[in-house]
Amino acid sequence: MVGIAVSDTFEIVFDTLDQTRKAQNIERDRRVAFVVGGGETEERTVQYEGVADRPTGDALPPLQELYFRTFPDGRDRQAWPGITYIRVTPRWLRYNDYRTDPPTIVELNEAQVRGLR
Repeated sequence: MVGIAVSDTFEIVFDTLDQTRKAQNIERDRRVAFVVGGGETEERTVQYEGVADRPTGDALPPLQELYFRTFPDGRDRQAWPGITYIRVTPRWLRYNDYRTDPPTIVELNEAQVRGLR
């Protein structure tokens, strides 16, 4: 499980240690996919495909602030050796809500996702 923060343009931000499998895998292949939601009682999910990077310089502080608004304890983790921040920019999204009949399904392709920025 990964705690994520989501921007207004659907970028995902999370922290991790640079020696974790996910961080090392992202170094090898920046393409990632997530499913958010869908627990035992949750009938809504977001399927998400995107490209990950490790922001640096001026790009990093605003993403950290976004993350810290969701996870205030993340500020304490900044002191951990090897902590890194991952940003994922969406390329494809699909929202599914099975609480409605018929289900609500909204899919955005890469061009439509770019239009959200």
